[in-house]
Amino acid sequence: MTALCVPVLGGTLEVRVVSPAGGAGVVLVAHDGPAYEDGAALTRVASGAHVALLSPGDRNEWYSANPAYADALVDRVLPRLPAGPLVGLGASLGALALLHAEHRRPGTFDGLFLQSGSFFTAELDPQEAGFPRFQRILDFVDAAAPTAARTVLTCGRDEENLHNNRAMARRLGVPLVEVPGGHSMTTWRDALRPHLPPLLREFTDGPSHRPAARHGAGLATGVRDVDRPDRSDPRP
Repeated sequence: MTALCVPVLGGTLEVRVVSPAGGAGVVLVAHDGPAYEDGAALTRVASGAHVALLSPGDRNEWYSANPAYADALVDRVLPRLPAGPLVGLGASLGALALLHAEHRRPGTFDGLFLQSGSFFTAELDPQEAGFPRFQRILDFVDAAAPTAARTVLTCGRDEENLHNNRAMARRLGVPLVEVPGGHSMTTWRDALRPHLPPLLREFTDGPSHRPAARHGAGLATGVRDVDRPDRSDPRP
């Protein structure tokens, strides 16, 4: 396992990278990664892939369609990961943030596995209007368009986000896997094993379609592994 700390938006984004023997393959980038590992044994489900477990930091601010976070993720975090096709995994706001990053920086991800995304709309989610970043999310959802990334959505049949996930699946022209359960790690865990490994296998042997400049072989080329932020970097 490799540990990284990356200064992001005045805070620190902690990343643990668990790699398979041999060090090659698809790279799964998981928002709320430690929660996925604790609650869903993610590295076992994604056996054979590099798994980057991203801690959430200021989750409500970073993950709520924040352009500054999307740019930091693409420019400062992803280049430090092993080389290979990138697949993003996230739930709730974590799913929203990954789709937003791909929308803002097309070609960042080869695949997306988005669970119970917080794809709020004013018509379907008036109960969320008190969330401080509600309007920013509305603006992004209204602008979201199909992406070249191979995308799978999952959502529990008993959760409020089901209707906005159905709407987003139609907008993107991608499948939505509806599963039993509500807005919880148990639901997300149970949807992972049948559906995530086949998506990862699509990229195991194939080349990435992303421009090479977007994603270097960070760990392979000696990027420093640190246990504290690099204070020499002036960017927020």
